[in-house]
Amino acid sequence: MSQGIAEILQSGFAGILSLVLLFPGMSEAGESEASQIVGVTVTPHVIAETMKYRRPRDPDLAAKVQLFVRGSAMPGLINGRTPAELLAAGDWAWHDFETAVAGTSESLSVWTFNGKSSRWGTGQSFEIEGQGIDQKTITLQAPLHWMSAVTFLSTTGTVYPDRVVIHFRNESEIPLQVSSLRFWLPQNTKSWQTLFADEQCPVETTVPPHDAGFITLTLDRPLPLTYCAIEIESSNGTMWEHLRIKREAFDISGGWVGDHLTSPEYLKLLSQLHVNAGQIQDVGGYTDNAELYAKYPLKLFNRLMPLEKWDSDEWLPRIHAVEFLGEPQYGGGRPVLPQEVFQAFIPYRESRLATSVTHSEERIWREYAGLSDFPHYDAYRVVAPAADAWREYDRWGGERISWGAPLESIGDLCRSLRELNRPMSCACWSQGPHDGWGGGFRLTAGRSRRSPTVDELRAQALHALSTRITSLYWFNLSLKSLLKYPDTWNEITRIGREIRMLEPFFLEGNAYDFRRLKTPDGLPDWDLASIAAPEGMVLFALDTAYHPHPDERVFVFGEPRTVEFRYRLAPWLRKPADVFRVDAGGVSEVQWRIENDDIVINDLRSRDAMYVAGGSADVRSGIEQRRRLAIEHESRNTFVLESLPEVSE
Repeated sequence: MSQGIAEILQSGFAGILSLVLLFPGMSEAGESEASQIVGVTVTPHVIAETMKYRRPRDPDLAAKVQLFVRGSAMPGLINGRTPAELLAAGDWAWHDFETAVAGTSESLSVWTFNGKSSRWGTGQSFEIEGQGIDQKTITLQAPLHWMSAVTFLSTTGTVYPDRVVIHFRNESEIPLQVSSLRFWLPQNTKSWQTLFADEQCPVETTVPPHDAGFITLTLDRPLPLTYCAIEIESSNGTMWEHLRIKREAFDISGGWVGDHLTSPEYLKLLSQLHVNAGQIQDVGGYTDNAELYAKYPLKLFNRLMPLEKWDSDEWLPRIHAVEFLGEPQYGGGRPVLPQEVFQAFIPYRESRLATSVTHSEERIWREYAGLSDFPHYDAYRVVAPAADAWREYDRWGGERISWGAPLESIGDLCRSLRELNRPMSCACWSQGPHDGWGGGFRLTAGRSRRSPTVDELRAQALHALSTRITSLYWFNLSLKSLLKYPDTWNEITRIGREIRMLEPFFLEGNAYDFRRLKTPDGLPDWDLASIAAPEGMVLFALDTAYHPHPDERVFVFGEPRTVEFRYRLAPWLRKPADVFRVDAGGVSEVQWRIENDDIVINDLRSRDAMYVAGGSADVRSGIEQRRRLAIEHESRNTFVLESLPEVSE
């Protein structure tokens, strides 16, 4: 990509993840150039240590590994064994070696495997050999620099992105200078395995030690919706990543919404809740009703077969993602193994459609790392089935409960999934007003309300948002569930409005810092998290000093208390032009001061607070404008309650 194609609009600080292995370019005199492994990207497995389980967690931590191969080589044996043998032995969870094709001397291929045993974790090494490449030793080094988020955006409103924001982490002791960026792209979506180099785009940016940064590029042509490699040169070598190009948009989806989509009043209700997607595909009387669908559009989120229909210019703007495997870690009694998930997604690799997997059990979901283009998780914290053992949490002064789990563990789950799948964006199912929870579940334990309270619903959603997800799905928003818990409607609307107000930060930003505060007595107090975007930071304060009500069996928050919150500011925002509190009601002033690299905020709060540190005065006006647009959207979708369809009990 030439400098004319990519204009550097804004530069931050960048780092490097890949270990670059350079091998001789010629095998023998007179022979053609040999294939080379030009980079290795290692993403170590992580676990959320706060989670409690009935069975001990497998202690083995491996890594996801991407091998970047220049030339026509084909993979062969690894430590003398085939990939199939490594799968059968429990060493690997999944791999894509069987989809490799021979390229050319000028092309790049990416071979990926996800380890399962600690034999394939950081600090280990292995031998690889193959057709067209000599046997080489590769060491899996723990990365000191990496791309933490790569986000493709569209400035034109089409599905084809023409802008990319790349965030980096540098955990080394020295600064790094970044000098160039290059995309490697296939000639078409059908040949996604074979990538060719665009021209290098020169950049000049520095990342300080133990910090983060970003670059923002605007292109003079849109990128294709397919797989690419990103190559970044720096003073410490080359950083590589391989991922799908997809236009990022913050979608708000609803589960189980398909039954009444022919009702304009139900569609107005969903729209007023800021829902713009649903787990639907063909819905008679809705998706085939051009006038109704155009007036109340919901993006599709389903199997999306046959591909020739859905991978079309007509439907592409109306698609959120491919999702049809349910919860493969459970699989209806038999887990769908990671390699089987990979095989199920192969047809979509030749398409323009991004895939998504529902991750349900943090205890094992590292085995599924990197399988889909847009991973999301499904976990709820009150009166719902769960993989973790709720009575094991000694969290409320020795009291053990079975009807709920720590609400802040939603954030722990999101951070785990994000780090396993970086630099891809993640989403989550957030607990909504589901009619079906409770019943015979052991989790109810004297609790009469079989769905989250407004406070419980909001807390779970905000813990997820604070980790920088880029889409949120409510489970569920069926008409039956909404009618049973109408007290949740206003809060879901408020959260949707806040998402729209802060949407650019979620899309362009990345998680920057997280701290868990306790009282002097060692009790939970606040979770502080931040998202750093080019134009400003969103600073979250999430109250963890709630307690179980002894009679109602719900989580109860206390009265507002005097607080002092301290957040570390990102390097490019350490002299903010404006700082204010923000919620669905608007923006308000707050007391703040700068101390070294931190901002200190004094306030009177309970439940939660969101603050914004803006780089300019335009940040405040932009948030206020988006709030007005969100309220106008809600007003346009006023529905008649009495006209909603009847639902059976």
